[in-house]
Amino acid sequence: MSALAVETPESVRNPLDLVEEIVIANEWPFERAGDDELVVEIGGRWCDYRLFFFWQAEVSAMQFSCQLDMKVQTNRRRPVNDLLAEINGRMWVGHFDLDGEANTPVFRQTLLLRGAPGATAEQLEDLVEIGLSESDRFYPAFQFVIWGGKSATEAVAASLLDTMGEA
Repeated sequence: MSALAVETPESVRNPLDLVEEIVIANEWPFERAGDDELVVEIGGRWCDYRLFFFWQAEVSAMQFSCQLDMKVQTNRRRPVNDLLAEINGRMWVGHFDLDGEANTPVFRQTLLLRGAPGATAEQLEDLVEIGLSESDRFYPAFQFVIWGGKSATEAVAASLLDTMGEA
C-alpha cells in the first residue's frame, strides 16, 4: 500500500485566532500560552470545565479537549476504563479518555483542516458545544463509578435515565 501524495496549500489559517474571538465574545476567562495553545475556563451543568485547544500547523489539525473537574484514584482506574469503553461505544463524535498527567476524565476531538482555508466559526462552536454537552451528559456516570462504586453499565444506564419534569 502506498501513501497518498496530494499537494495542498500551506496557507491554513490558525483556528486558535477564531477560537479566541469566540471566547472573548462570550466573556470566558482564557489564557493564550502561544500561537499553538489556548486554555479556557467555563462552567458546565455539573462542574467547571477546562477547555484546551492545540494547533498543529504541520498536520493542519486542531485538538480540542474538555477536562472534567474530578480525579480518578488509582484503585478506580480499571472500573473507569470499563466506563470509557461503555461510553465511547455510544459516541458519534469525539471520545473520552483519562489524562495521564492529571488523572482526570477528558473529552477529546480533533478537527482536521488540511486543504481548507481554515475553520469556520460554526465548526468551532459545534466542537465546543458537543464537548460540553457530552461532558455534562456523562459526568454523572463518572461520579457513579468513581465515588458510588457502580459498574460501568449501571453508571451509564443511571446517567442516561430520561426524567420527566423537574423536582
